[in-house]
Amino acid sequence: QSYCHRLQHDMYFLTSTSRLNEQVVDKIVLQLNRVYPQVLTNEEAEKFRNPRASLHTRLSDLLKHLHKKGDRHCQEFYRALQINAEQLFNDLPSRKILKNPDPTEIDTDKEQYMLNDRGPVFFLACFSMAAGLALFWYCCNSETQVIGRARRILGFSPIIIGRHVRNICMLYLEDISRN
Repeated sequence: QSYCHRLQHDMYFLTSTSRLNEQVVDKIVLQLNRVYPQVLTNEEAEKFRNPRASLHTRLSDLLKHLHKKGDRHCQEFYRALQINAEQLFNDLPSRKILKNPDPTEIDTDKEQYMLNDRGPVFFLACFSMAAGLALFWYCCNSETQVIGRARRILGFSPIIIGRHVRNICMLYLEDISRN
């Protein structure tokens, strides 16, 4: 796997959620500018160290620039990243692929992002909907003697559901038992 391909694969990981702080990015840019072989010219280094631009923009531009320059420049970036942020370097998705030779194994980090993209509110909404439908189906099923059991469950539930909701459910159950 070429370094350009690896950099393209790792670009989202590196630019997301402030994994690299400003000092580390500056150290990497300086290393790419000052250490042999010189990857960045002085003008390019000043552009990528410009404090007026946001860190995300500078880092994205740096990675795109290195990707255009070729494999050797990308390799030097990985070397600078390893020297200045070793823990982050070890956590790169492309490094995990290199460590894990089995292509059929699921990448848990990628799977985690895919499963958690909707957030906790979506989960609570779905869970509440399912619980409400289950309770409705359980209470409205004419084949079972539900009223007594449901009254016992709802009678002990002021902690689980609000007192007003419990009163409404109890009134509904009493109306059903009269009919």
